[in-house]
Order: sequence, then C-alpha cells, then structure tokens
Amino acid sequence: MVELFSIPWDQLATVLSRPNRFIVIARPVDFGKTTTQLKIHLRDPGRLKELIFPGNKILIRYANSPGRKTQWDLIAAQHEKEWILVNSGFHSKIAEAVIRNRSTSPFGQVKRKQIKREVVCGNSRLDFLISTQADEKIYMEVKGCTLSRDKVALFPDAPTKRGRRHLEELIKLSREGMRTAVMFLVFRKESRFFRPNRKTDPGFAQALQLAHSNGVEIYPVLLEYRREIIWYKSIVPVIF
Repeated sequence: MVELFSIPWDQLATVLSRPNRFIVIARPVDFGKTTTQLKIHLRDPGRLKELIFPGNKILIRYANSPGRKTQWDLIAAQHEKEWILVNSGFHSKIAEAVIRNRSTSPFGQVKRKQIKREVVCGNSRLDFLISTQADEKIYMEVKGCTLSRDKVALFPDAPTKRGRRHLEELIKLSREGMRTAVMFLVFRKESRFFRPNRKTDPGFAQALQLAHSNGVEIYPVLLEYRREIIWYKSIVPVIF
C-alpha cells in the first residue's frame, strides 16, 4: 500500500435521516443523551443506500465557512468494519496524488507543472489534461465508486447522464487520435474486480464498453480510508 494524504474528521455521528440527496441529519455520538441534531452537507449525488441510512455511523468535519447553509461536511460512512469515503470534493485531489506518485501512476512519470484541471472539451468539462515526461497529452475523467457486491465494484449506483456524456467526449477525442482515460476511485477495499452497473444504468455501461473498444483506458484504482489516511492499494481488472 502507498500512503497518499490525510483527510481528518472532527466528530462521529449517527444518521437520523436524509431529507434530500445533499443533506443528512445526524446526532453526534459521545455527547451523552443529547438531542442535538446536526445538518450535514453530503457531497455525493449517489443513492448510497448501503451507507447512508438511519442508525449508521458517519464521520463528519466542521466547515468554518461564512455564508454556508450547513456547518458540517460528511467525510465517510461505516460499512461493516471499514470507513468508506463519500465526499466527492476529494476525488480530484486523490486522482492527482495517484498520478503524481511514480509508484502508483498508470501513466509513468508526469511533468509536475503540467497537470491541468477542469479542461473544457466540446460541451463537457473533463477533470484533467496530463502531460507526461515524453510530451504525451492525456485527457482523463475521474469517477468515485462506493458500491460493491460479491467483491465486484459497481459504477454507477444511480443513473448518470453526465457520466455518459463525459465518456462520449472521451470517445470522440480518442477517435481524433488523442490518448484518453477514465479513472474510477474504488473505495471498497474488498473489491477484486470492477464492472459497469448495467442494471442501474445500461446507457452508461454501453458507453463504457464502447469507450474501451475505442481505446479509452480504464483504471479502477482500489483505495482505502483508514486512520484518516487515503491509501492506494492497486488497480483492479475490468470485467464487462
């Protein structure tokens, strides 16, 4: 395993409800019989039914930002004996850490100052444009994966038109001769394979298979969030 960086948290809490996709109501733990309820921002549009449900434990962090509607951010949710990162705000930082580390990068050594974020391509905005030491440019999109069944990581856990649009843009660039890739950040450490979730979003699954056949590289990166550290474990195989 390779240590990438730390993501600290401030408070352990218990989920009470999820009024909408981006808000979780929870009660802090270790405060006796407190009736305090916290309104927490959940930065992940997925369904997360196996992670965010009444009674489950979560890790949250205080956000001291003026003008915010919520004072807390949800960092991770408990699943059995592990903590699953459920905050997409860290995805770009994690992906960049993987790319910059010579022992984890799927692209070899990259130029330190030549990783551009949020690159406009056609009607989409892709996460990265990477330049390698060999002066090769790579367009890359990043997705977070928190669902796993029978040791197979599945993406998405909810239909994603935006995700399909990103794949279509990568396919177009690949057909034009550019090197392209999509990186799935897999936060379920028991996963041994990665597969598109055809049952939930057949359109995305079809687009990912088309992307693969058109030369778009697919990298499911297995990660673990433990002791406030994001750890890189491996790249797992893709099955269709």
